[in-house]
Amino acid sequence: MTSEAMNCNELVELVSEYLDNELDVERRARVDAHLVGCDGCQHYLEQFQVTVGALGRVTEEQLDPEFRAKLLAALRGCRD
Repeated sequence: MTSEAMNCNELVELVSEYLDNELDVERRARVDAHLVGCDGCQHYLEQFQVTVGALGRVTEEQLDPEFRAKLLAALRGCRD
C-alpha cells in the first residue's frame, strides 16, 4: 500500500466521495492526513458541508428555473 502525500487539488476532487463515505481505506486516510495539516482544505471541507446542508433543504420547486439552469451549468463546469 503506497501512501504518498495528497495535494489540495486532489482533495477537492475527492471531497464529495469523502463526505459520502465512498472512498477506500487508503484514500480516506490520505484525505484525513492532508486535512490535519492544511487549514485551507479544512475550511473548504467545512464550507462544502454547510453548502450541501443548505441546498439539501431546498426543493426543486423552490428554485427559479433560470437560477437552476445557471447552477447546473456551473456545477458541470466544475467537473470539466
